[in-house]
Amino acid sequence: MRDAMYSVDPARDEWKQRVSEFAGSELFDRLFKEGMALVEEAASYLDGPGRTDSRKLNRELALVYAAESMEVTTRLMQAASWLVVQRAVREKDMKVEEAGDEKYRIARPSEPHPVDRAVMPAHLMTLVDRSRALYERVWRFDAALYSETPQPTENNVMKQIDRLRAAAEGGAFDPLSVWRK
Repeated sequence: MRDAMYSVDPARDEWKQRVSEFAGSELFDRLFKEGMALVEEAASYLDGPGRTDSRKLNRELALVYAAESMEVTTRLMQAASWLVVQRAVREKDMKVEEAGDEKYRIARPSEPHPVDRAVMPAHLMTLVDRSRALYERVWRFDAALYSETPQPTENNVMKQIDRLRAAAEGGAFDPLSVWRK
């Protein structure tokens, strides 16, 4: 009875392996570099040319600019924090179990606000789009990596290719097969 109580279900711990593998991957390296570069770019723009751009706007548009720039900053800081946690896992500064704690997870992206893009500075709108795209990718990684739901083991694309191959080998794509019978 004691063994049954303390048995470990390997399926429940699959996420830990996924997180560790991802943190050590080239994909993570690229995502990390891209994320940190975008943080730097946004900070540089918002602290420099962005200030000038916002001063050119009327009061109402300046408020929209301020709200959008705060959202860009918030999204990027949340994504960057998540990336730093994954790097900490990679460098063994943080345990995978700790990284899976809810306080380190990333929330579902919110819906974008309707903004008249034609009157807002183009660079800000580009940062809005790129920060949203980065955040959504990080959120998808977070959801996939930290899920305790077992990942599908079969590859549906390969399954379909195998079915097509079998059909082709059986003559399904041979237009003359009707006359050969």
